[in-house]
Amino acid sequence: MAAVTADTTTLPRIAAATLGDVERPVLAVSSAPAGTEGEGFPVRRTMAGIDYRHLDPFIMMDHMGEVDYAAGEPKGTHWHPHRGFETVTYLIEGQFIHQDTHGGGGVITEGSTQWMTAGAGLLHIETPPEKLVEEGGLFHGFQLWVNLPAKDKFLSPNYQGISSGQITLLASADGGSLLRVIAGEVDGHQGPGSTHTPITLLHASVSPGAQLSMPWQPTYNALAYVMAGTGTVGPKAEPIYAGQLAVFGPGDRITLSAGARQDSRTSSLEVILLGGEPIREPMAHYGPFVMNTRAELQQTMQDYQAGKLGIIPPNAIMPHVARGQRNPLEK
Repeated sequence: MAAVTADTTTLPRIAAATLGDVERPVLAVSSAPAGTEGEGFPVRRTMAGIDYRHLDPFIMMDHMGEVDYAAGEPKGTHWHPHRGFETVTYLIEGQFIHQDTHGGGGVITEGSTQWMTAGAGLLHIETPPEKLVEEGGLFHGFQLWVNLPAKDKFLSPNYQGISSGQITLLASADGGSLLRVIAGEVDGHQGPGSTHTPITLLHASVSPGAQLSMPWQPTYNALAYVMAGTGTVGPKAEPIYAGQLAVFGPGDRITLSAGARQDSRTSSLEVILLGGEPIREPMAHYGPFVMNTRAELQQTMQDYQAGKLGIIPPNAIMPHVARGQRNPLEK
């Protein structure tokens, strides 16, 4: 499953727990409902139903797939707007092509991350490449929305492409877990993502029967989403399964363990761990726009309709339509 692998015996290891550490309790474990996004690709809404006080600064995170498409089936999103936040797309299997009206773009490949600061606003498209559409294949990934504080809502848009080779790789204290740090700091080791809102984002693979205990910034919130496998979370070893999100309470260390036996679809417990400095500002969210007030949302809608968030360029990428299929946009 994991696109980026490494021998944990050769990697830097994070510090083991000490007597002075404060273990974070588990406040809740929730199951992510299924839905569809864009042109109809399947997602799980990992943060649905969670009180925003526990999510801040995160708005939502969609678990895309895992799906094995037949030829002609892969789907993405057509051109659409954003304003007021950042999108982070992390791919495990498959590929996406990105283009935006501020000059950002490229191919997101397995193990890579796209970090797009929408800021003042832009249009963009995320769509599978021609080869994947024509031939089908595995597609699996995540898209996270990170809020921006009021002072940064109108930043100039920006794009970061983080390749799989740039991700910081670490091992747990006992070597039983591989950590892929995309952004933020883990025990003094910095991930490559450049963030406006302070966050930590990583993908952990925990071997069967192993325990991952890691330091966590005490001023951040802490969330753990299981994309595959089974295990336990927190000091009371509460059970958690694929498709579930754990919300942690205050403290400076988080712990999770992989079950001694995993199912046939995964060789380890695969977890997305994330946390950030809460912004603690009012949030007004409507579709692809995240502002502070309803009046700002209304202004954003007017700006979008007036073309102030960008115009689709003449050389725009468009969703590839498989041979023999009719383009749904054609009359």
